[in-house]
Parts: sequence; structure tokens; C-alpha cells
Amino acid sequence: MSNSGPLDFKDLKTYSLFSRPSKVGVESFARPLAAGATLADFIGSLPDQLLGHDFPELINRLAAAHKNGRPIILGMGAHVIKVGLNPIIIDLMEKGIVSAIALNGAGIVHDSELAIAGKTSEDVAAVIGEGAFGAARETGETVNRGIIFGAKQGLGIGAGLGQYLLDHDFPHNDLSLLARARDLGVPVTVHVAMGTDIVHIHPDADGAAIGSAGHLDFRIFSGLIADLEGGAYLNIGSAVLLPEVFLKALTVARNLGHKVDNFTTANLDFIRHYRPMTNVVSRPTMAGGRGYNITGHHELMVPLLAACLKDRLD
Repeated sequence: MSNSGPLDFKDLKTYSLFSRPSKVGVESFARPLAAGATLADFIGSLPDQLLGHDFPELINRLAAAHKNGRPIILGMGAHVIKVGLNPIIIDLMEKGIVSAIALNGAGIVHDSELAIAGKTSEDVAAVIGEGAFGAARETGETVNRGIIFGAKQGLGIGAGLGQYLLDHDFPHNDLSLLARARDLGVPVTVHVAMGTDIVHIHPDADGAAIGSAGHLDFRIFSGLIADLEGGAYLNIGSAVLLPEVFLKALTVARNLGHKVDNFTTANLDFIRHYRPMTNVVSRPTMAGGRGYNITGHHELMVPLLAACLKDRLD
């Protein structure tokens, strides 16, 4: 059908704005905060839209899980450690709010360097040209010897390395997730892919020890997930590895007859990746519970989450 020229809109069918369903109303608007407002005031002032709705709801679900004695487990990428958030996580462990932590291999590298020297995160661009990236002697020796020590003691990577740090009384153990968790009796499991971490290129690396201790950690993590009913799992800053590990652990737990249907999950990261959205937020909660995507920088969102959760519990 050919266009005969400009359309005449005079016969356009209209309807009343007052009768039309609308997604946004003034009752859901944000409220300005007065000076000296509390965290509860801040949460109550958010617009009831998108993250303004989801973030308070996630806080409430986490608080309910903790009050009901159910676990809150963190799965963390190394960036959480690198931006200085260990004190926030340690505080949640000390208060009994975080009941277990899962780390990737990069996480234990940065955490161990902090324990040893109080600093971490080298300038890769400055050293990779000369083949020096990841060649810090103390890092390779400590992480690998800690894993070997743990494997000989029948411990996973997390517990073995945590105990090794404690035994050697490094100067900054108080800011190490591994050391403090071991001291507090909080399980830390570590999930590595061979060749992804700088310690795998060091002469102390023992593939058999990494494999046996790492597999034990996966079994321990699977046991933790088997008891997740009514609890929560937060994936913070892991785009691929930990979401895959979580989904496999949930699968084997259900396969072995454990009821893990109604729980809370959340992915916190500064961009949205496919695997966390699918393997943490969406698929696992299809039978019940609720999954959340919280997009924002870790150095802002994690302290905010922790502060609001503690305030809600108080």
C-alpha cells in the first residue's frame, strides 16, 4: 500500500491518563534526607523503583535468614580484596553474619600478599614485558607451601593456607580473610583452574596437592550448599569460575537428595555478566526463593550492604 502523504491525526483514538495503568507514581518517589539521617532513614528514603526496591528487599531477606539461623555464604572474586574490603568481610565473620566464604585462586594470592607484606596488586603492564609478572618469591613460596601443608594434613586449600599463615604469624594476619576465618572457625573454600594464578608458575607449585586439596574444598563447598535452604548465597565479583562452581555444587546437592529450593541469591558486580545472572540469580531460584542483580562498584556497594544489614539486624 503506497503512502498517500502526511497522516492526519485528528481521528486518533485516545483514553484517559487516569484510567491507564502506570508503572511509576508519586507515592514511590524518593524522599530527600535531612542532615544526620540514619541508615534506616536512607533505606526508607529510596524510590520504590528498580534497585531502590530490590536493595532493601535483599537486606530484609538476608536479615531474616540470619535471624532464622540460616547460612549466608559469600562467593568472592579477587577484586573485592584488591579494593580494600577485607575489614568489612572480616567484621561480618566476627559478628557471625557471614558463615562461609568461597574464593577463586586469585583471591588467595592477594589475601596472602596482604598478610605477608600489607600490600598487593602489582603493575602488570610494567613488568610483563620482561617476564617478571607474578614472580614475587614470597608469594609463590607461601601460597604453594601452605597448600602442600594443608594437603598433607587432610585440609582443603582454604583451611590449609589459613593455618599456614597463622603458624607463621605474618604481620598482617589480622587483615587476612584466610587467617581470620581459620582463627574464627569459618569455612573458606578455594576453587582454582590450573594455570590461571601466578603461583602455578613457581617451582614450589605441586599439582597433586592443588588438585587433592582443591577437590576437597569443592566437596566441602557442596556440603555447605546442601544446607542452603532458607539461607543466602552472594556472588561478589566473580564472572565465570565461582558461578560455575556454585551451580555444580547445587546440582550435586539436589542429586543426592538434599532439599535446596527456597533461598536467596544475589550477584554484586560493576557490570552484568551472563554466568552470574544465569547460574546464580536465575536458574537456581526457579523452584523458589529470589535472585537479585545489584550493579555497582564493590568499594561502594559492599560496605553499604554490610552497614545496612548490620543496622537492620540491630
